[in-house]
Amino acid sequence: MTALPDAPPAVAPPRPPERSARPRSRGPRLVRRALAYGFLLAVALLVLVPFGWMVSSSLKRNNQVLTVPIEWIPQEFRWSNFIEIWDRIPMATYLGNSVFLSVAITLLQLLTGSFAAYGFAKVRFPGRDALFLAYIATIAVPWQAYMVPQYIMMQRAELTNTYWSIILLQAFGAFGVFLMRQYYMSIPDELCEAARIDGLTEYGIYRRLMLPLSKPALASLALLTFVNTWNDYMGPFIYLTSNELWTIQLGLRSFVGQYDAEYAMIMTGAVLSVLPIVILFLIGQRYFIRGIATSGLK
Repeated sequence: MTALPDAPPAVAPPRPPERSARPRSRGPRLVRRALAYGFLLAVALLVLVPFGWMVSSSLKRNNQVLTVPIEWIPQEFRWSNFIEIWDRIPMATYLGNSVFLSVAITLLQLLTGSFAAYGFAKVRFPGRDALFLAYIATIAVPWQAYMVPQYIMMQRAELTNTYWSIILLQAFGAFGVFLMRQYYMSIPDELCEAARIDGLTEYGIYRRLMLPLSKPALASLALLTFVNTWNDYMGPFIYLTSNELWTIQLGLRSFVGQYDAEYAMIMTGAVLSVLPIVILFLIGQRYFIRGIATSGLK
């Protein structure tokens, strides 16, 4: 039996010559990024123009506020305006009342909003989605539509001219429930199921599991609620009649009515009323942005 000749070794096909990798030009990308940052910077400066004019006017004399062209940097900085305004109106009382109402309503909305959102997100019960939809639909109803019935209810309960009328009406908010529910939906249900297997009750899961994981959303809700309560004018205007109970917004409006020509002092009061909001936002900016980005509202 004759042996077959050995087959010639397989020859690999020639590899195509490697192309020299050309460095990608980063010039157009840098130009686009520079243009984007320049546009954002211009928009930010445009938004800050009224605030800058307000701060500049608070450091001037009354006859220098409305000069044309605008004098952005005063020739003489009148820091005494920030001392004098405390003697012209009870600024400390107004600021204290605003702080009390804003903090109380913010804490209550954090409690009620997060607790209701946990039920709508992680607890299954008949009609849950329909009830949530009906509750969220109340956001579309303007406040002016039920303003009079609310006042009649508070009047019959003898709560007008007290803080209770404002606190009870604003302690519950559909927006807070919606914000927190959207964040809770991003938390896996397996965590809650594992906690139930370990013996935790629904209250325990809410307190020991959900609240620690929802700090960004809670910070966002706290900031939004605090700003909204601080800037509220119609609520205190309707329910609070005593000057000792007025908030900073009512106090500044009264000051404008009495001293309508003292523009520098009016701007000084406006700066003092905005300053707490600016400080609060700078402190919680990181949590606020993270909470908005992760709750489905971006």
